[in-house]
Amino acid sequence: MVVLPECCLLFGGHERQQLTYAGNDADSDLKQTLAALAKQYGIYLVAGTIPILADEGRVFSRSYLFNDRGEALGHYDKLHLFDVDVDDGTKSYRESDTFCPGEAVTVVDTPFGKVGMAICYDIRFADLFRAMRLQGAEIIVLPAAFTRVTGRAHWLPLLQARAIETQCFLLAAAQWGEHNQGKRETWGHSCVIDPWGEVQAIKPEGCGWLSAEIDLKAIEGIRRNIPVVEHNRFEPPKLKRL
Repeated sequence: MVVLPECCLLFGGHERQQLTYAGNDADSDLKQTLAALAKQYGIYLVAGTIPILADEGRVFSRSYLFNDRGEALGHYDKLHLFDVDVDDGTKSYRESDTFCPGEAVTVVDTPFGKVGMAICYDIRFADLFRAMRLQGAEIIVLPAAFTRVTGRAHWLPLLQARAIETQCFLLAAAQWGEHNQGKRETWGHSCVIDPWGEVQAIKPEGCGWLSAEIDLKAIEGIRRNIPVVEHNRFEPPKLKRL
């Protein structure tokens, strides 16, 4: 299974440029191209994010999970939009100007296990990850384009916390480097984290890839010995409609 980063086919200038390349779910050229790659190489592909048309003149930031025949097994629309101020070259990020928030939690059955889907800024919202765990997630994928400023401080601690809380493997694929003529920098540090919170593989810098073999049997003992789902005394989170 291959996981691509957020904005895997289009990343650079203002987010409004996404509208130029957005298509519908049924006829998106970007979606069809990614599906063809999954089929060509015989892989399961978590296709980062691409823009898919929504209402109100905006788009969804959507991640697809394709099987090795190029069939979409499921998709996830980014729930939490990055409307924040950061002390970097961009200064102000307002994804909601371009994107619509998603409305559903996604967990997909695959031969590798049950895969929960999240995107970048979602990592700050533990309720989403708990919801995926309650829907059976064993692996959680996270395409991302974390800023260098926030990534340096928060990327790895947040990933480890979500892995420990959910007792899942986290596969985080991240953009790295300078973009838009140096006005935007992303942190990189793509990594694989096990359900104990240990980093199994990491690529701190540079364009490229990393790989790791994971064993779902590791989950069984951790969940049996520390049964956090059974111990939790709070009601399961409910998704707010926006």
